[in-house]
Amino acid sequence: MTWLLALILLPLVGSLVLAFLKGNDRAAIATALVVSIVEFLLIIPFWASYSPSGDRIQQATTMDWIPTFGIHISFGTDGISLIMIAVIALLVPIVVGALGLTDKLPAGRSAGGFLSLILLQEAITIGVFAATDVFLFYVLFEIMLIPMYFLIGGYGGANRQYAAVKFFLYSFLGGLIMLASAIGAYSLASDKLGHGTFDWATLVTVVRDAPTGTQIWLFLGFFLAFAIKAPLVPFHTWLPDAASQAPIGVAVLLVGVLDKVGTFGFLRYCLPMFPEASKALAPLVLVLSVIGVIYGSILAAGQSDMKRFIAYVSIAHFGFISLGIFAFNEQAMIGSVSYMLNHSLSTGMLIVVIGLIVMRGGSTRISDYGGMAKVTPLLGGMLLIAGLSALSLPGTNSFVSEFLVLIGSYVDQPVYTIIATVGMVLAAAYVLWLYQRIMQGPVRGDALIGVGGGPGTAMAPELGAKKAIKDLGGREIAILAPMVILIIGLGFYPKPVLDTITPSVQATLSAVQGGK
Repeated sequence: MTWLLALILLPLVGSLVLAFLKGNDRAAIATALVVSIVEFLLIIPFWASYSPSGDRIQQATTMDWIPTFGIHISFGTDGISLIMIAVIALLVPIVVGALGLTDKLPAGRSAGGFLSLILLQEAITIGVFAATDVFLFYVLFEIMLIPMYFLIGGYGGANRQYAAVKFFLYSFLGGLIMLASAIGAYSLASDKLGHGTFDWATLVTVVRDAPTGTQIWLFLGFFLAFAIKAPLVPFHTWLPDAASQAPIGVAVLLVGVLDKVGTFGFLRYCLPMFPEASKALAPLVLVLSVIGVIYGSILAAGQSDMKRFIAYVSIAHFGFISLGIFAFNEQAMIGSVSYMLNHSLSTGMLIVVIGLIVMRGGSTRISDYGGMAKVTPLLGGMLLIAGLSALSLPGTNSFVSEFLVLIGSYVDQPVYTIIATVGMVLAAAYVLWLYQRIMQGPVRGDALIGVGGGPGTAMAPELGAKKAIKDLGGREIAILAPMVILIIGLGFYPKPVLDTITPSVQATLSAVQGGK
């Protein structure tokens, strides 16, 4: 068994075990934490086994599934999928460890059921990133909606059912359109080879020679599915509802990982399979990208809800990622891929910190807080670190990615790049404004002001506190510490990540530039 299969099967088995622990929350949390930590530890030999100078797809495993139609259960990884598998393996134990600190499960809901769905989501998502059979990818692409639907709809906020259905329908419809394009690619292979196949590597060599008009129609089917998932404006409207209604831990996975399936799809499927269509439609994608940067930034600044704020920040960031991908410049594309990782870290930490704030104050409304750093200085510091990473401050992980995207895109797409740089200024404004409104000034807001307090409670002596609002404890610091270390560490030394992804990016770009 390869390391990759172990990474898929371990959380799947863990999910099945947790399904039988619904009556014992402590045992369920302990089991999920052990499984998720072991999963993360397996990433070490998995990463070590990957050779950037080796084959494009490594750790390959293939088994017959439906041989009549040339369909296989095929998995493999390249540098791009490797970092996304690694980041989900990092975030899941953080989500498990934060249960109870950032979320309270609804009455009647067990930790076993919740965590079973979390581990199932992890297994399926790793499979999506690792699939090398296009039909298998489509099946997993659709199946991964199911646990997320139940996580949002069963454990989310007051409007959770609406948000869950909207999330599911948007992505499911996109997947169906992608299936139509996949069948079209299968038919092209059948005409050329005499037999149909869904093997990704074979389809890349076959479909890339199709007429440009045919490529464009097939490209659009894949692109629409990935643009919805990304989310790229104007296909983004499901995200603010889903992110605001999802539990904090679920939002970490939704915004931190599942969204990246969209940009991953651009790189793995759209560009190498349809190079001529990618180049022909690149101006349209670039327009949508810069609109997303500006639109997301402006709406983020105007949000009154913290979780919706994060959703619009992510929309702006995905504009940068897609800009770097469709600029067809090596530096820009490397920046985009590293941005996929770094956005997961910065946004994941930001969501967790927001969850800790909301658990203390009982409200997601920004106006219900003020001067919180006076009573929770450590929590204020963590929000500042996550915010500075989100605005790509030099010395944080996101700066390297954003810098590469902009400097690379400017070479070939100067107009779009100049417009996108406005988003950098807006990012500094909306992040610092959020921090100022929540953490700075006198203690104020319905979530903090009142009468109360208790032993060991830090509170403003002149005002008191509505609740026994305490600063971060040891468990909370332990949960946030890995993300802080990576945010700062990758800000100063991004070489391991860049070395891993560069050969895969070069192969992708070569496929596009080669064309027919």
